[in-house]
Amino acid sequence: MQLLRRVPAVHVRPAAAGDLDTVIAFNRAMAAETEQKTLDRATLAEGVRQALADPNRSLYFVAEVDGAVVGQTMVTVEWSDWRNGFFWWIQSVYVDPAFRGRGVFRSLHTYIRNEAGRRSDVCGLRLYVHRDNQRAMRAYQNLGMQETPYRLYQEDLRSTLRKER
Repeated sequence: MQLLRRVPAVHVRPAAAGDLDTVIAFNRAMAAETEQKTLDRATLAEGVRQALADPNRSLYFVAEVDGAVVGQTMVTVEWSDWRNGFFWWIQSVYVDPAFRGRGVFRSLHTYIRNEAGRRSDVCGLRLYVHRDNQRAMRAYQNLGMQETPYRLYQEDLRSTLRKER
């Protein structure tokens, strides 16, 4: 049995404007690794810049080891009228490959879970995962998260509407 290689002193904090380049790099690496997608850097940079500047759009959190950012997550909110509360959606999860399996995401998840738990208007945490990302699924299950019966559907309005014009 392989023991978890723990990283001592994982520090989680809200991301700041100074984390922009790291968050962009992590998002590009995540898209390439999990979905074999190359994200447009200019579009991504503007999206991350706006997210970092406006907490109503999203909340980024980063994990540091010895002052270096080694992981990240982003949280967006969804209102649930059925539950009279907000779901916090965990997105843009990325941990530097050299630090995987050492509790970095567990630290990020614990921080976010505690922050959400302090608020009476948050009813739960959710996330989506690519259907082929078995490693991530195991990590989420190990944290006590459960798969739901829902499937995700989307319509890409930017590409659909451009084609129709």
